[in-house]
Amino acid sequence: MNNPILVQLNNTLSAEFLLLLSDYVTIGIGLVIAYIAYQGYSRNDSRPMLYIAAGFVLTFGGPGLIFLVSLVVPIPTLVVGSATQFVEILGMGTILYGFIAPAWV
Repeated sequence: MNNPILVQLNNTLSAEFLLLLSDYVTIGIGLVIAYIAYQGYSRNDSRPMLYIAAGFVLTFGGPGLIFLVSLVVPIPTLVVGSATQFVEILGMGTILYGFIAPAWV
């Protein structure tokens, strides 16, 4: 007979695993976009594309790196969350600057 507590525990672990996996798929796609933007910078010598590429690295790669460091080093959850938010905001600001900067020149 199936124990309902074990079934619920297995479902929770599966859901958490799927969420973690989807986070890393998102990080991977973001880093691929950053690479394509960097290629655009290299090909066209377009400084705004460099800002967009750096912004994508910060926005998507930064939180993943912070999470991996938090697995190795005991960092309080509040510090991890704050650092993640800061890096994401910095990355989005860098992307925004890459879009707006050409209009200022």
